[in-house]
Amino acid sequence: MKQAATSLNHFSNATKHGLNTLKRAVNTLGNRVIDRRTVTGRALAKWRKDLIQDLGGDVSTQQAAVIDLAVKSKLLLDSIDVWLLTQETLVNKRKKSVIPAVMQRQQLADGLARYLAQLGLERKTKQVSLEQYLAEEYGNGQDDNDNDQAEVKP
Repeated sequence: MKQAATSLNHFSNATKHGLNTLKRAVNTLGNRVIDRRTVTGRALAKWRKDLIQDLGGDVSTQQAAVIDLAVKSKLLLDSIDVWLLTQETLVNKRKKSVIPAVMQRQQLADGLARYLAQLGLERKTKQVSLEQYLAEEYGNGQDDNDNDQAEVKP
């Protein structure tokens, strides 16, 4: 009978949110754990690309490191959000408090907000020279000049 009681306790621990396992996998494997073949991986890659574009496209090494941390935090935060939304209740009735995962989620959200604040909240445009702008907007102009000269009659 004693064995049955211990096995029941074993199963009660099986319903954990898995945050620590996910954190360990991300920290151990780094960006390699974010598989771009999955929907989540593609969404995170797009978010990373959009974030870099918002910073002007050419980021420094320090900014790239903060961006990597922000992407990992976003992965963890989104995973916790999905788990929290599938729970029946977020309140521990016996203790009359929210479950610990809610507090951990808030800490992750605060960390992500700090990373984004370090990067800056305003969108930065990429600086281009006049020659680059004209080349992108109108092409090299060689064909147009030849046609214009041929149509002009003295």
